[in-house]
Order: sequence, then structure tokens, then C-alpha cells
Amino acid sequence: MRSPDTIPSQRAPLRPLLVKELRGVATGRALWTMLLLVCPLIGYSYFQALSLYADASIAGQQSPVLAASLSPLDGVLVPTFGASYVAITLLFPFVAIRVLGREKETGVLRLLIQLPYRSSTLIAAKLAAILAAWCIVSIPVLCSLVLWTASGGHLALPETANLVAGHLTYGLLIGAIGLFAASISDSAATAAIVTLAFTIGSWVLDFTVAGQPGWMEWLARLSLTLVLRPFEHGLLPIGLIAGAAAVIGAFVVLAGLWMPPGVSTRIKFMRSAGIIIAAVALVSLASQITTSIDVTEDRRNSFATADQRTLAKLGDPLSVTVHLAPEDPRYLDLNRDVLAKLKRVMPNVAIRLAARRQSFTDTTSDESYGAMEFAYGGRTETTRSTSPSEILPLLYGLAGVDLPVPMLDGEYPGYPLIADTDITLAWYFGGLPLLIVIAWWWSRRPPPIIHHQSLKEIKP
Repeated sequence: MRSPDTIPSQRAPLRPLLVKELRGVATGRALWTMLLLVCPLIGYSYFQALSLYADASIAGQQSPVLAASLSPLDGVLVPTFGASYVAITLLFPFVAIRVLGREKETGVLRLLIQLPYRSSTLIAAKLAAILAAWCIVSIPVLCSLVLWTASGGHLALPETANLVAGHLTYGLLIGAIGLFAASISDSAATAAIVTLAFTIGSWVLDFTVAGQPGWMEWLARLSLTLVLRPFEHGLLPIGLIAGAAAVIGAFVVLAGLWMPPGVSTRIKFMRSAGIIIAAVALVSLASQITTSIDVTEDRRNSFATADQRTLAKLGDPLSVTVHLAPEDPRYLDLNRDVLAKLKRVMPNVAIRLAARRQSFTDTTSDESYGAMEFAYGGRTETTRSTSPSEILPLLYGLAGVDLPVPMLDGEYPGYPLIADTDITLAWYFGGLPLLIVIAWWWSRRPPPIIHHQSLKEIKP
């Protein structure tokens, strides 16, 4: 049997192929079952987020200082989308696997690859079906945005769109893994086990090796969970998006390579090795891109505007030596409030941890522990403060520049709100599941005759 890539190029209509793939997803039980299971999960998470946000808003309505700490992104969106993350991790692989796995089990795939389509075209159509499936299963969590806005809640478009884009990236990554697993497996059950090995394995990495030094730190970076963290903090990470796109592309290309049954296993392994090497090279290049954009409304990931502009002009290398253990709360504060912001605004920043890991029962004394050394332009200063108000003047002194004149930055007002939770329960536990059942019944209708006529246009 010839590979589809060896068939002479012909102009085959793409519409019937896309219709076939989309209809295959829409009529599958896995999609609608996942939708029904996601409704109460998202609904309960959104209900809990509203309740906790309302409790905090009671105090925030009486104090402007407390109100400024109330962000819908942290209080409502991230917890609600967190439930969607769990569903995508555990349930979405079964939807993605069905796109290809059912065709392999029924033998339809052997007929499909004889049509005048290249393997790349077939696999691209299946990826489009996975994207459509993600959009459908995300309807419950996207409904929370509509309900929040309808109840008077505030949504900042950049940070909200950024969060949705992060979950879309993660969903496509899980879908691509599922597609690859289906291409190398003889059954959907085996493909599900392979996919869950990736997803649950990421959780194992998070719980066991995260924060460990040496090669374990590098291993922890392979966790799929890390894809979402910058987006949840309101950052648009350019390098991470490029790396995720390279990984998604690699899994899709590998799926297209392993999909045709007429190619020998040895050739598939040889070609796969080249694809993996190319993907590793692309991910390595993407990891060098440290640019990330702060899209939060309260600019939590950035210094004040005057400081941002001054620091961006400091072109010499900045070396920071931190004498703190990575699990020390002071280091966590320093990294969040100072170091991470410096790396985003200054062109050349190198940070080194000089302290070993310590336990609470460690009684050894180190006089330098807790100190931070900043070296810039051949000059060095040491401080033990983790506050930006202490560290930034120190950096300006090293660089020999005057303190920037403060600019009038708009203060973040905060958005306290006590929303009605009754409509949430009614929608997620009644209205939306009923609509899903109706849509499921409607999708099971026989396809229109026009689809069969369109398929006749494809000449093998």
C-alpha cells in the first residue's frame, strides 16, 4: 500500500474532510459525556469562588485599602478555570483519542489514507477537530465569564484573554499528545493509558521533584502544569508559547508519521528520531526567549512606570548572588517582588543561589545567609532587605543614575462584589445540562444527504 505522501498531488476538496472530522467529534459520546461531567465541576468551583470573593468584598466595601487587593483574576477566574484544567487533564484525552482511535479500531483508517490527501492534510484536519472539541468542552467555563459580567463583575480584557489563551495552549498540548498516543496504539484503551502517563506523570513531577536542586530541577521543568502558571499570574510568556507550539507541532507531526499502516516500523522510528531532535532544538531555542508581557490591570508583575523606564536603560550585565535557600519564604518574596521583575525589564540579569537547601531543624550558622549581593558596572553592594523600596535605590547607586521622578500611575481600585449565587447553581446544575442533552440528541440525527454527495467528489 502506498503512503499518502507518495500519491501524486490532486486537488481534493477539503470541506468534506473537515465536515467528516467535525461530525465525528460532535457525534461521539466522549464529548457529550465530558460536557455533562464538567458542568457540576465548573459550577461548584465558580460557586465557591463567588462565595469566597463575596466574603472578602464585605470588608473591601468598607476599606479602600482592602478593596485594592480584590482582583477578579485571582479571586474568580483562576479558581474557576482551575476546575477546567483538571477536566482537560483527565477527561479531554478520551475526546482527542477518539478522533483517530475509532478509525483505527474499525478499519476505516485504511480506506481514509487511500483518498487523495497527504498525511499532513489528514492529521491537520484531525487537529482542527480537536480544536473544535476544546471550544465545545470549554463552553461551561466560558459561561462563568458571562455570568460574572451579568452580575456586575469586572473583567479586564487583556488579562482575561491571556488566561483563556493559556488554557487553549494547554488544551491543544493535551490534544496533540492524545492524537500521537492514538497513532501508535492499536486500541483506544492503550492510547488513553499512554496519554494519562504524560498528564499524571506531570503531577508526579510537581509533587516529587519540584524545587529540588541539580538535574531534578531540570526534570521538573518538563511538567505540563508549568504551561499554565505564567498565564494565571497575568503574564504573556513569549518563549513559553514558542516552546509549547514546537512541542504541539512535534506531537502532531509524529502522529502523522505513525498514522499510515503501510510504512515499516523501522522507517517510522528513523524519521521520528529526526523529528524529536528538531523539536528539542526548537524548545532549547525558545527557552532562551525570556521576554514576557505583563497584561494585568494592576501591573503586579512590573515596577512603577518611572522605575521601568530607568531600569530598561541600564544595559550592563547585572549579577545577583542570593544567600537564601530556594524554599526560604524570604527568597520567594524576593523573587516575586524584585528578581522576576528585574529579569523582565533589564536586558542582562544573572541570578545565582549561593545557599544550600536547609531544613527547619538545621542548626548550622552561616553569617552570610540572608544577604543579597548586587554587582553592576564593576561595583558591588550587599543588602539583607527583600523590599523593592530598598533594592531599587541600591541599583541606581551602582549604576550612577539619579532616582527617577515618580510618575502618576493610576492606582488599582479593586473590584469588590457580592454576586448572587442562586443563578449559578440553577444554570450549572439545571439549565446548561438540559441544553447539552438537547444538543446531544440533535447531533445524533442522520447526516444530510449533501454530505454524502460531497464525499463522492473525492476520487481515490
